[in-house]
Amino acid sequence: MGSIHSPTPVLLLLAVCSRYDEALVWARDRANSQFGPLALQSEAFAFTETDYYAATMGTDLRKQFFALAELVDPAELAGLKRLTNQWEAEYANMEAGQRGGSGPARPLNLDPGYLTEAKLVLASTKDHAHRIYLSDGIYAEVTLFYQNRGWRSRDWTFPDYRREDYQAFFSECRDYLRRARREGSTR
Repeated sequence: MGSIHSPTPVLLLLAVCSRYDEALVWARDRANSQFGPLALQSEAFAFTETDYYAATMGTDLRKQFFALAELVDPAELAGLKRLTNQWEAEYANMEAGQRGGSGPARPLNLDPGYLTEAKLVLASTKDHAHRIYLSDGIYAEVTLFYQNRGWRSRDWTFPDYRREDYQAFFSECRDYLRRARREGSTR
């Protein structure tokens, strides 16, 4: 019988998608105030691989990633997804008031996940054959895995996560994680 151990702390990532610069800034500031300082921030990448969100979010979407400085327990992922869903609703209500209801129904999409040295895990409210139920209506999937000095995709990996520029940022995050673990940077 194997012995049970506490999980190793992981790097919390937040994927933020919007057509509005101010939504990206709002999400960054909200994450910073809730979870502490950012360790890394990607550029705002053009999100062109799918039109899945066009009906609810509009077009000309951009996606940006934030990595938090303090490492977290991976068991927090379900709660973090529920929290970011609340933030999305809060921002949508605030945005509707400012734009007089003329903007998209969903001006902001937030997807938390975490990174280990071996994988990138994303949370979802949707079940599928490759997703594992966590709790409170939240599922998780291993979106990418790290092997032979690079990120590898799965059949179900979202097309944008296959991009080299995303993966270059995730490699920076992986390097940060390795340094943070040596230094003991957890909350």
